[in-house]
Amino acid sequence: GIEYIDSYYFNQAEYVRFNSTVGKYVGYTEYGVKNAETWNRDYLAQELGALERYCKYNADIDYSAVLDKT
Repeated sequence: GIEYIDSYYFNQAEYVRFNSTVGKYVGYTEYGVKNAETWNRDYLAQELGALERYCKYNADIDYSAVLDKT
C-alpha cells in the first residue's frame, strides 16, 4: 500500500505529522500535541479530502506509468 506523510518541523525537529495510515495528526512535542489536537478538530477533513482527490488519483497514474516501463 501507499502511505502519505505530511510532517511539520521547527528548528530541524519534527513536532507534528499527518500519516494516512494513522488517519490523523500526531504531535511529537508539547507544542506539536496541542497543534495536532486543534488540527484534527479543524483541518482533518481537508487533509483527508486532499488525500482522496490528489494523492490517490496521482498514485494510480504514477503506478501505471511505472508498470508500463517494466
